[in-house]
Amino acid sequence: MTTGTGPVDFVVERARWVLVTVVALVLAAGAWGIGVVDELSLGGYTDPASESAEVDALVESRFGRKVPDVAVVYTPTDGRSIDDIGDTVLGRLDDIDDGLLARTPITYWTVPDAFASGLRSFDGRSALAVLTLTGDEDRRVKTYRDLRAELTIDGATVQFGGFSAIADAYNEQARADLVRAETITFPILLVLLLLIFGGLVAAATPLVIGGMSVVASLAVLRALNEVTEVSVFATNIASLVGLGMAVDYSLFVITRFREELRDGRDPADAVRRTMFTAGRTVAFSALLLVCGFVGMLIFPQSMIRSLGFGGMAAVAVAAVISLTALPAALAILGHRIDSWSWRTGAIDRGDARAQRFWGTVADRVMRRPVLVAVSIFAILALLSAPILGARLGDLDHTGLPSDASAKIATEKLFTEFPLANTGVTVLVESDTDSPPSPAAVAEVTRAVDGSLGVVAAVPGGTVDNLTVVDAIMSSPDRTAGALETLDSIRSIPAPTGTTLRVGGGTAQSQDGMDAIYATLPWMLTIMVLATFVMTTVAFRSIVLSVKAIAMASISLGATFGALTWIFVDGHGAEWIGVTPGPLQSTMSILIMAVVFGLSTDYEIFLLSRIVEAHDSGATTRDAVRIGAAHTGRVVTAAALLLITVTAFFSLSELAMMRLVGIGIIVGLVIDATIVRMMLVPALVASMGNANWWLRPTPKRPQATPRPHSPAEETSRAH
Repeated sequence: MTTGTGPVDFVVERARWVLVTVVALVLAAGAWGIGVVDELSLGGYTDPASESAEVDALVESRFGRKVPDVAVVYTPTDGRSIDDIGDTVLGRLDDIDDGLLARTPITYWTVPDAFASGLRSFDGRSALAVLTLTGDEDRRVKTYRDLRAELTIDGATVQFGGFSAIADAYNEQARADLVRAETITFPILLVLLLLIFGGLVAAATPLVIGGMSVVASLAVLRALNEVTEVSVFATNIASLVGLGMAVDYSLFVITRFREELRDGRDPADAVRRTMFTAGRTVAFSALLLVCGFVGMLIFPQSMIRSLGFGGMAAVAVAAVISLTALPAALAILGHRIDSWSWRTGAIDRGDARAQRFWGTVADRVMRRPVLVAVSIFAILALLSAPILGARLGDLDHTGLPSDASAKIATEKLFTEFPLANTGVTVLVESDTDSPPSPAAVAEVTRAVDGSLGVVAAVPGGTVDNLTVVDAIMSSPDRTAGALETLDSIRSIPAPTGTTLRVGGGTAQSQDGMDAIYATLPWMLTIMVLATFVMTTVAFRSIVLSVKAIAMASISLGATFGALTWIFVDGHGAEWIGVTPGPLQSTMSILIMAVVFGLSTDYEIFLLSRIVEAHDSGATTRDAVRIGAAHTGRVVTAAALLLITVTAFFSLSELAMMRLVGIGIIVGLVIDATIVRMMLVPALVASMGNANWWLRPTPKRPQATPRPHSPAEETSRAH
C-alpha cells in the first residue's frame, strides 16, 4: 500500500471522515433546499430588454398595466342565466385587495352594452371577467394562484384562462410529474443495475449517489435563487440530469474499481488507480457537459438561464459527490462491493463476450470504412431532413394535458368569445416634452384601425409626451393570425415628430422568439469553441477534435430532424398525446445543450481509448478495434441507464417535458449506436495517420504505460 499527500490519498486515508462529512453536508443542504420549489420563479418567459417589455413597463408606470393576466369564464348551472350570477361575481371581485389589481376588473356585467357582447359567449351561456394584476411576471402568477379560490362561486362552473393561468398550470403539473418520475425511476434503475453489476451492494451504491446528488442540487438552486431569478422548471432539469449523470459516473467508477480488485490490488490502491483513471473520466465529462450548459446563460430570458443553472448545478454536484463520497465508500467497502452477488464469474464472462462483440463490429466496419461512412451519412441526412421545416414556438396552452382546466378555458375563450385577446398596445411618443399632436394621434389610430386583423383601435389616454392606442384583434393572442396583425401594426410609419413602439402579450411572445433566434448562434458557438479547445488539449489532435464536434453536430441534427417529424409534422403525435405545432423554444435549447454535451462525452470515451492504444504502439486499425471492444459495454450500459431516467421524465403530462425526454432519448440512441460504434470507427480508420497530426510519434508498447492526459485516461475507466 502506498501513501501520499494528494487529494486521492486524503480521501483514501480518511475515508470514513470524508464519507461522514459529505453525507452530513448533503443532509444539511437538503434540509435547507427541500422547500426551494415554493421560492422559485413561476415566470421568466419574456425578454426584459425587448421593445414590448419596455413599452409594457413604461405604460404600466404612466397609465397602469393594460395587458390582462387572467380571464375567468363563468358558466351558470341549475338553469340559471349569466345575468342571475352577476351580483355574486361582482361581490367576489369587490373583495379582492385593490393592491393586487392594476385596474378595475373588466366584466360582462359592468361594461357598456356596446361592449358586453364581446364578453359573452356566442351561445349566451357563459360570461367573462378579465383581471389585470400588479407586479412582475412571477408575482402575477403567484397572485393568480392566491385568487383562484376567491373567484370561485356556487351555482356556476368557473374556468381560468390567460397567460398567468397557463403558466401556473405548467408549474403545478411539473411538480406532480417530478414526484411521479422519481418514484418510478429508482426501482427500475435498481433492477437494471442489478443486471449490470450482478450484486446488490454494487447496484445500490449508484442510486445512493444519485439521490445525494439530487438533494444537493436543490440546495445549489436555492443558493442561486438568492442572487438571480431561477425558474421552478430548473428543479425538474436538476433532478433529471443530476440523477442520470450521478448514476453514469458511479457506473464508470465502480466498474473500474472492481476491475482493479480483480487484478489483485488491495482496496486502497484500487481506489487510487480508479480515481487516476475513471475519476479523470468523470471530471473531464462533467467539464464538457458544463460547457454545454454555459451557453444557455447568455439568453435574456431568465427561464432559459434557469435551465442552464439547473443543468450546471446537477452535473457539478454529481461529479463532486462521485469524486469524494463514492471513492470514500469504496475504500471502506473494499471487496464487500461484491457482497450479495450471484453467478460468480458471470460479469467477467459478460465483459469478454461484449469485447468480442464490439471488436467484431469494429472489424466489419473497417473492412469497408468509406462505404460504411457514406451509408451512415446518408441515413443521418435522411433523419435530419425534416429539420428544414422546424419551427420554434413560445409557451402556450397547447402543451398542457387535454383535461387541464387552463387549456379547456383558453380554448373556450378562443372559440366562443369574439374578443378574447389582450390586443396590441401602440405607444405614440413625442420627440419633445409635449404630448403628441392630435393630428399625429388621429393618423396613428386610423392606421392601426386599418391594419390586418384589427377589429377596433381606441386611444387610451395621454400622459406627458406619451399617448396610448389600444388595438383589439380578431385573432387570439400568440396565434399566427395575431402575429400577422402585429407585423402589420409594426409596419406603420411614425408621423413626423413621433416614435411608435408596440407592446402587449403577442408582441412579448414575438420579441422573445426574436431574441432566441438572435442568441442561438452565439450559444452554439460557445459550445463548439469550448469543446474544441478542451478536446484539442486532451487529444493533441485537431483532426480528432474536429471529428468529435462534427459527430456531435450530426447527432444533434438527426435528433432535431426526428423531433420535427413528430412534434411539428405530427407523425405519431397522437400516440404520445401531443398537439402538433412549433417546438417549444426553451426546451429545444435545453435539448441542444444536453445532446451535444452527451454526444461529445460518449465519443470521447471511445476516442480516448483509441488514442491510448495508438500511443502504446498499436496501428490505427488495431487502436480502433481495441477502443471499440473496451468501451462498448460500459458506455452502452451508461447510455441505457440515462435513457431509462429520461424515459420516465418523458411520461410527463406536459408536451414540453415529453419533448425533452424524447429528444434526449433519440439523441442518445443515435449517438450510442450508429454514430459512436460505426461512424466514428469508420472515419478514424479511413483517415489513417492523418488522425495523429500534432501528436508525438507513438512509443513501442511498454509493460507499464506512462500516465496520460485526462482525456487519454478516460478509456481506462472501462
